[in-house]
Amino acid sequence: MTSTQIPKDQSAKQFSNGEPSFRYAYYPGCVAKGACQELHNSTLAIARTLGIELVELEQATCCGSGTFKETSELMEDTVNARNIALAEAIDLPLMTQCSTCQGVIGRVNDKLKFSDPDRREQVNELLAAEGQHFKGSTEVLHLLWVILRDYGLERLQTKLQRSLKNLNCAAFYGCYLLRAQTVTRFDDPYQPESLEKVFRTLGATPVYYQGRVQCCGWPISSYATNASFSLAGRHLTEAIDAGADCIVTPCPLCHLNLDSRQPEVEKVIDRKLDIPILHLPQLIGLALGLDPKVLGLNQHVVSTQKVLTKLGLA
Repeated sequence: MTSTQIPKDQSAKQFSNGEPSFRYAYYPGCVAKGACQELHNSTLAIARTLGIELVELEQATCCGSGTFKETSELMEDTVNARNIALAEAIDLPLMTQCSTCQGVIGRVNDKLKFSDPDRREQVNELLAAEGQHFKGSTEVLHLLWVILRDYGLERLQTKLQRSLKNLNCAAFYGCYLLRAQTVTRFDDPYQPESLEKVFRTLGATPVYYQGRVQCCGWPISSYATNASFSLAGRHLTEAIDAGADCIVTPCPLCHLNLDSRQPEVEKVIDRKLDIPILHLPQLIGLALGLDPKVLGLNQHVVSTQKVLTKLGLA
């Protein structure tokens, strides 16, 4: 499959009354359960409000965030084939709200399903030791793709309770969401519009800037810290100069580098930034009328007060 648009599968099944039922095997990822718990909580909050059922894969393991393959690509393939097999076992698409998890797990799914039958056989031999088997029968979907493709922006619009009019939102996609998968893609890897479509549906104004599709610098932050912070600083500066009130990202690792490390970034680039970084479900939750505290907007390193003030919530 080479198309950038993926046809709908059976994610949205039908109730007897004809209404769609949205159910997913939920893979929260490590960061959303650790350093960014507000991402996990806001995802659950909007899912409840939208009527999306998330069945958490409690036995799933870390995807490796791209690091496993530096030691062993077979290990990355096997670990993530197991994660996918857990979703297949309950006959549901795997949904994550982490761009990095999407890229890593989605890439393994593509590889084993479409392009490498020998590796698939090898992986299944290893999985058999614990009674698991990768069938290639499901999808890996980021929350963003679930909202756009399965739930639909028209349906989302009927649920809105609060206008985000006059809020200028700059997207920060994250590398893995756009370019890790080469077989199945949901948007143009260099000129995406998915987040901007969501912003417009919520009433917000998209802000375009060069860095929105580039790397945040997180992957090199442990060994090239100044270079990482300089890269992050350039993106943050571009977004501010373009008129953004906030940056919205579907990647918790990008959030860590742009929010939690922002005070350190300021020191490296010698400029005050103070721009709030929101997780995608937090922005959606605000438009759904949810309490900012329920969405964890009080748990960021960089205060989100500017956003709440502009929306008349503070």
